[in-house]
Amino acid sequence: MLYALLLLVFLIEIVRGFVRVAVYFDEWLQRGRSIDEEDLEPAVRAMVESDDALEREMARAAGKRGLARVFARWQAKSEAIDEYLDNMHLGWYQVIIIFFVGCMGGLLLEEIWMLATAGLTENRVGLVWGPFSPLYGFGAAFLTAICFQMRRRGARMWQVFFISAGIGGALEQVTGWGMEALFSAESWTYLYLPDHITQWVAWRFLFFWGLLGIVWTRLVMPRLLYQIGMPTSQRQVVFVVLVSAYLVLDIGMTLACFGRKAARDAGMPAQNAFEQWVDTNYTDEFIAGRFENLKIGDERDPK
Repeated sequence: MLYALLLLVFLIEIVRGFVRVAVYFDEWLQRGRSIDEEDLEPAVRAMVESDDALEREMARAAGKRGLARVFARWQAKSEAIDEYLDNMHLGWYQVIIIFFVGCMGGLLLEEIWMLATAGLTENRVGLVWGPFSPLYGFGAAFLTAICFQMRRRGARMWQVFFISAGIGGALEQVTGWGMEALFSAESWTYLYLPDHITQWVAWRFLFFWGLLGIVWTRLVMPRLLYQIGMPTSQRQVVFVVLVSAYLVLDIGMTLACFGRKAARDAGMPAQNAFEQWVDTNYTDEFIAGRFENLKIGDERDPK
């Protein structure tokens, strides 16, 4: 019992330390040289409108007492966030950060889900470098881009649900089909489920994608976009460009590794120095240990 308590305290301190470092790093990025005035103007206008809404709503909250005041203060923050989103410009800067966060957050949720429902502690990563699952990253990015516009048009909850379910199902279908067609690989299958639609899409998970879209659009996305904001310094722009380059390289390297794994299984030797380097550093043993849920060639479930 004491050991578990100490471990919990240790984990909490690690999380607190990580948050402090992230906050400090974000503040450091913001203190860089300002971007061009023309690009800076929308960010300043959105923040001014948001601050005005917060000040106005907080003044109303000051006249309340007890739980009514707590709710009013929470509502004031929500009004400020809504005002900011009404005036912000959604572009590549926010989408890349959301993709990055979605890759890690989705992976964490999936591994927790597998542990809770199946008792599995399987590594579910999707890229060779880092704790990332690009399926969730693309899902978060697409949901954000589409639902951001739906929010501005006053889309109803059922519309968000069906569009989110469609996006999630399409991503699963395209990703699963692409892995099989290009690399003879299988990362998941729903053929064993009675409600499967295709090998990679099932009704129950479309329902979960729809719920996730509602939670994302109503609760997560507004506050996340508010925290990300629009770039105001050159440091922020450079940092996101570097993150983009890293993710592109990571995805490209993963595709190269899968391609060589399929080629090795087919008895095809390396054709150039790069393929030889991949075969040396990203062996079959590495692929099996890194992607524990991945089945290639004869390892796949019989159809």
